Amino acid sequence: MRQEDTRTVIRPGRIDDVETIHAALLRLGTHIGAHQEITSTPDDLRRYGFGASPAFSTLIAEIGGEFAGLCLHFPIFSTWMGRPGVYVQDLYVEDRFRGRRIGEKLLRRVARECRATGGVYLRLSVDTDNETAKAFYERLGIGWSSYEQVQKIVGDAFFAFADTPEE
Repeated sequence: MRQEDTRTVIRPGRIDDVETIHAALLRLGTHIGAHQEITSTPDDLRRYGFGASPAFSTLIAEIGGEFAGLCLHFPIFSTWMGRPGVYVQDLYVEDRFRGRRIGEKLLRRVARECRATGGVYLRLSVDTDNETAKAFYERLGIGWSSYEQVQKIVGDAFFAFADTPEE
């Protein structure tokens, strides 16, 4: 009898993973109570993540060939440090695979890849009500920044702001 393969395999996301990636993002949105905030489509991910100039990259975790999680990330740069880094936009692990350190493995792989290209830091945002995620990141040494707050402008307000003529 063949023993079940329980190793975690981490690989780059491919264009044929787009439907799986989008479905995972929808589950993540539902998990944090923000499903209605997700307006992206698989076509958006395909266009902006896998074209000539991808806006993001993904790592996919699999166990026994089955999707177990993902990390969607992109390069950033700190003018204060004068060095590149990586921003983790989304980290998701399927419920049935939680507790196997998949999230940690994905983050460590992203950090290693960033470091290999001269990067010196990793940033991410955490939903303010997600105490489990906050504890997870703290356990890994990814701490809360007491001197920064995320600001954003989206939708019609963004378009109005962007379209206001310069004086």
